[in-house]
Amino acid sequence: MRFQISNLDFFYGPKQALFGLSLNIPTNHITALIGPSGCGKSTFLRTLNRMNDLIRHSHYTGEILLDGQDIRKIDAVNLRRRVGMVFQRPNPFPKSIFDNVAYGLRINGYQGRLADLVEHSLRRAALWDEVKDILHKSALILSGGQQQRLCIARALAVDPEVLLLDEPCSALDPVTTAKIEELMFTLKDSYTLAIVTHNMQQAARASDFTAFMLDGRLIEHRETSRLFTTPSDPRTEAYITGRFG
Repeated sequence: MRFQISNLDFFYGPKQALFGLSLNIPTNHITALIGPSGCGKSTFLRTLNRMNDLIRHSHYTGEILLDGQDIRKIDAVNLRRRVGMVFQRPNPFPKSIFDNVAYGLRINGYQGRLADLVEHSLRRAALWDEVKDILHKSALILSGGQQQRLCIARALAVDPEVLLLDEPCSALDPVTTAKIEELMFTLKDSYTLAIVTHNMQQAARASDFTAFMLDGRLIEHRETSRLFTTPSDPRTEAYITGRFG
């Protein structure tokens, strides 16, 4: 297991957002997190690389282990290099396509040939053929789907072990969404992926395991095919059949 989470409670100041979450995220698989808006999916995802540390007065109790090591004992910068994140809306820097991908390499003091790694990262993100002739133009000229794949390339450039995707397709059309899903299938051979999605069809298509959350609690977590065909909890069945949420 890449991540082992036990009895996780998360608080924004006095307000509790997560209640007693315990689950494992297996290596080289895609785990989807589903549930209605406000149920704690994104909060949980951001806890895995301590992004929530940036929010004043937030804290968690319980245990999160990355490869058996408590993430609180890992330097936050190093943790976020190992556990990359791509957000709901594409957020390329106002720099060239090349400089977007090279950014993390430069701040980490990479001494090799930047051009080779930039190309490698763009190829892994299935974007190289579309941008190879415009690398030094602004990333802001790219389409929304291209910008999202650029953000994935930027995250991959520092060679993470885990990639967290927080609703990466919510702002994209169906054709571009299919490209991102195909990319996820390719990436899981080399990375562990966890994805938050409101799109249950996407979870069913793209993930190996699915966790259903409700009101900050984990209701059910099992193989995706079993969760969608024979859910063990009536609340899961009600959600995936559209009776609420």
